[in-house]
Amino acid sequence: MTRVHRVHAFLPRLNIVLLSAFVLCQLRAVPARAKDDTAPPHISKQTRMELIHAFDTELVYIRTPFPMGTKGLMLKDGVLSPGGAELQQMIAMWGPSVKPGDQARITSIVFKANSIHFEINGGPVKHQKWYQHISLGGAPGTEAPIAPTDSSANPRGSSVDLVFDKYIPELDGPQLRALLRPVFDFNAKSAEEAYLDTLPAKVKSAIEEHKVLVGMDREMVIYAKGRAPKKTREKDGDTEYEEWIYGEPPQDVDFVRIVGDEVVRVETMKVTGDKTVRTAREVELPHASPDNTPAARPANAPTLRRPGEDEPPDTPGTTPSSLPPPSHDARAQDAHSSLARS
Repeated sequence: MTRVHRVHAFLPRLNIVLLSAFVLCQLRAVPARAKDDTAPPHISKQTRMELIHAFDTELVYIRTPFPMGTKGLMLKDGVLSPGGAELQQMIAMWGPSVKPGDQARITSIVFKANSIHFEINGGPVKHQKWYQHISLGGAPGTEAPIAPTDSSANPRGSSVDLVFDKYIPELDGPQLRALLRPVFDFNAKSAEEAYLDTLPAKVKSAIEEHKVLVGMDREMVIYAKGRAPKKTREKDGDTEYEEWIYGEPPQDVDFVRIVGDEVVRVETMKVTGDKTVRTAREVELPHASPDNTPAARPANAPTLRRPGEDEPPDTPGTTPSSLPPPSHDARAQDAHSSLARS
């Protein structure tokens, strides 16, 4: 067979191979194209402007504690960070900005590559107006700002970043409100409604029935019973506690004992003379410490000592443990004795 004949015999097989390769490439490209078609589009400039107009300066109720300081919260896929012990340490170190049930105002919205930055109550950093950066003066060192600035102003705002996977998708106002639900409540009609909505069902039911459970914190007790008309401070061994007293004879009287920020004992004196005492924990809270001790002071907490200066030793007679315990309120004892006589 000549060379020409061999070439003509090979061409049909070459065409079949090329056609098969072309079909295979097309089949492989179809799923990728379909996947790209289903991906949500990037948020448009028009949508950004509409969301800023809708959310900027809006009043919301807070659903989670925010710490002060430049580091705020991050919300991604419905999960907040930092949380738990790390968040409590930040609040202990820098102080709380807002807590659940507080009302706050959204004061800034910034769209980034894959996140939306929200600031509340002015944010964690004090911002100045453009004219507050202008100074007038003649000789060096005599410049004075044209507008006065309050150097003692302490910003108490905070921030949260709503983070997406790769980019911010196209979304409307209701969708954004749903994504911000773990931190902001846009629908609550009162602070109490917003606060109760953040609590476990058992705690919420007890507060609505004006009952105190062992394991509650101070704020829960106030929501359940109001502010105590009588309070006493005492010590049980080395443990200091407060006794909040609700009621007057000849009515039922509740004695709520609080150690730190947690209710550890509830004693109820009935009009009939019966007494009930509850000390077993009835509710578990995420931020409650099992030993009722305050959070440890962070290693890098602010201090007035100079760098390298050692902490001064304790002076006898000035530590809180050496101070004499305050006297017990006689009215609490009268309440016990009056109920016992009745």
